Amino acid sequence: MWTILPIGRLGNQMGQYATLFALARLNKRQAYISPAMAKSLSQNFKITLPTLQEEVKQKITWKTYYLSDWMKDKYKDISGDYINFVGYPSSWTFYHHIQHEILREFSFHEFITEEVNLYLRNITASRQNVTYIGVHVRRGDYVNVMPKVWKGVIGDKIYLEQAMSYFRNKYKNAFFVVVSNGIDWCRANIDVSKGDVYFSGDGNESSPYWDFAILAHCNHTIMTIGTFGFWGAYLAGGDTVYLTNFTLPNSPFLKVFKYEAAYRPEWIGIPADLSPLLVKTP
Repeated sequence: MWTILPIGRLGNQMGQYATLFALARLNKRQAYISPAMAKSLSQNFKITLPTLQEEVKQKITWKTYYLSDWMKDKYKDISGDYINFVGYPSSWTFYHHIQHEILREFSFHEFITEEVNLYLRNITASRQNVTYIGVHVRRGDYVNVMPKVWKGVIGDKIYLEQAMSYFRNKYKNAFFVVVSNGIDWCRANIDVSKGDVYFSGDGNESSPYWDFAILAHCNHTIMTIGTFGFWGAYLAGGDTVYLTNFTLPNSPFLKVFKYEAAYRPEWIGIPADLSPLLVKTP
């Protein structure tokens, strides 16, 4: 039995599930997930990994195995019959070689797909041949954590304008559906004068499933930073614009994060404006 410790919220747990699925397959082991992970992910998805009940887990002597954020060669040959993985694996390098299976695991329940598609059609009822662009703006704790701890920035007004211009230029009937855990900031900073922006959801971080389903059912994606946006883009397919180079070169974040491992090579990166982080001299 191999399992993984569920840490963090939806995006983190999707990364943990996909990584466990792929590493167990690679090493010819049977993967199990905890009841907590099963409860979290099964709200949206038709996941198939069996659940390991707590009373069974407590009877087993587990070997704790810490994972990096990205795939390493040594993970192709992991020894041990009872492994409990720990970490925040957040890279496509673990599982993209079996992408079709991962997308199958994260296929939505039919009633969710029906509800979301109806919702999208209703908010664009007066438009024809709409191309939906899901926009995820990660704020919340990152507003303070990124600059103060990680020497980085998050997506700002200028970045979002650049990303939206990319899609407006590429698709005639682009329509932007914005989800965020800082929706008030989005309303104040995203230009709606063209009539092609809709703010969706209430930004409730304790129940992100509806916002995520909207993001994943759009045709294309604009993301800022974070695993929630990554998975929304990965499931949506299509074009993805993301914020890149969002930390200073000496950021401690770069010890646990690689841009090339975090984002697919075909995605379009727009460099962040790091000037707010620079010390201004008189």
